[in-house]
Amino acid sequence: MKRRDFLKLSAAAVLGGAAAACGAAPAASASSVQAASPAPSAGSASPASSGGADTTSLTTNEGDVIALTDLQHRTQDAAAPVVYFTREISAAALVRAYEALGWTPSGRVAVKLSTGEPPASNYLRPELVADLIHQLDGTIVECNTAYSGARSSTEEHYQVAREHGFADIATVQIQDKNGSMTLPVEGGARLQENYVGAAFADYDSYVVLSHFKGHAMAGYGGAIKNISIGLGSWEGKQWIHSGGTGGSMWSGEQDAFLEAMGDAGKSVSDALGHGAHIVYLNVMNRLSVDCDCDGNPAEPEMADIGILASADPVALDQACIDLVYAAPNHQALAQRIESRNGIHTLENAQAIGLGSRSYRLELLEG
Repeated sequence: MKRRDFLKLSAAAVLGGAAAACGAAPAASASSVQAASPAPSAGSASPASSGGADTTSLTTNEGDVIALTDLQHRTQDAAAPVVYFTREISAAALVRAYEALGWTPSGRVAVKLSTGEPPASNYLRPELVADLIHQLDGTIVECNTAYSGARSSTEEHYQVAREHGFADIATVQIQDKNGSMTLPVEGGARLQENYVGAAFADYDSYVVLSHFKGHAMAGYGGAIKNISIGLGSWEGKQWIHSGGTGGSMWSGEQDAFLEAMGDAGKSVSDALGHGAHIVYLNVMNRLSVDCDCDGNPAEPEMADIGILASADPVALDQACIDLVYAAPNHQALAQRIESRNGIHTLENAQAIGLGSRSYRLELLEG
């Protein structure tokens, strides 16, 4: 389907389309959102890399102990991408996790995060991310939503960014203020092109900060969703949700949507030096079954876990999934993931070459 035909169809779909954020039904209960809390002080005051030590378990932010053998896709293969883990959830810990990557950005740096849907979503709070953004001298970037929420227009989106405190810590840019630019998709399962904000190419390096959680349509949201749906322009979000058909974003074929997310993510990674100019951090707190695009998410049933960082978005998301399944009280989030076939996003992303589901885990606490 040609882009101009897609735009006609997608505009019609939106005009007749969903009122609920991300197509979700109203959440079971509103959450009283809190800032990310630090790990218990014992053993976490001055984390240091384990240097590959033969540890047998890790301790989460709230004290749960997880055996490393329970992490299904963890490997000791030296060729596997590294995922770094710290149990501490704080501004300082986020900086340490980033620095563990040993990666140096070049040129203008964009920091992709979600500014969060009002009134009570679980977006990463400015006080958690500010130190890292200042260190990067980064610009916070977002694109408008394709559903009719508080961030569906540029003016409203900037207002939300101000109200949620992001404009107080950095410059914020809505990248599709002036429309879209096209990225080619090489070897994708569903897409041949992807639409990102027109300002995407204004930046040389990207740091992707994702709140890992559930999602009403994708099952879960992490790094892959943040560089596909998250960096997609209004029309790009429509295109991905429809699996590249231009049909309704609310009633497209599920696996086609999941595969299109991986395809779109690969186009972003390829555009950034085939992954050389982009890195990823996932924060595993406020582990609701609902996304930050839901202004009234269900209250989490799981305890906070920690912060993870990697240069490989597939490995990073898979490590988070493995930790969810190994942690106590994971049933609600696991059911959300499975009911949407969310693991298929990872299956396709690995198949098309976006990254690896196998990973080595390095603990940043001894």
